[in-house]
Amino acid sequence: MDALLEELSEISVSKVVKWVCAGAMIFGGVVPYIPQYREIKRTEDAEGFSLFVCLALLVANTLRILFWFGKQYEIPLLVQSIIMNITMFAMIHLCVNVRNRNQIIRGRDRVFTDFDRRYFWAWTDFISYVDFMLLFTIICSALTYLFIDFMPYVELIGFLAVFTEALLGAPQVLCNYRNKSTEGM
Repeated sequence: MDALLEELSEISVSKVVKWVCAGAMIFGGVVPYIPQYREIKRTEDAEGFSLFVCLALLVANTLRILFWFGKQYEIPLLVQSIIMNITMFAMIHLCVNVRNRNQIIRGRDRVFTDFDRRYFWAWTDFISYVDFMLLFTIICSALTYLFIDFMPYVELIGFLAVFTEALLGAPQVLCNYRNKSTEGM
């Protein structure tokens, strides 16, 4: 009982604010995708959502995670990157399933191991997206392991992470332009 009272006495307003801010940082990036996910699931229509947004976020957050090993930053931001990757895989899984169910005429399956550039990131199975990200992560992790002490490399990873995330809107704008609509965004 005394240990509990001692821990409670150490809690201050500033600590509570710090925890709330950390929680907001961790989950704040995911929140906009919750209504998007629910809408796609409800309507069974993923046409207005660009999977390249997921690619951009997966690449950016994977690079940000690798950057952490070379130049450590706040843990909530690291956790945010992990949570965002999980969220993007959930979005991809939903979109692939919805698109496969909505196909009237079943076309040829497109998978990552076909290595066909025309169908890059337009695969018909979820595992292909996981395979690509595993390959990307393994290659980048190996390079990071080799060059972790070379600060220009570490800074390049950080720059590429931020730059990729800065271009996040581009795939959705292109998708909207092709569809001549913002419906489903």
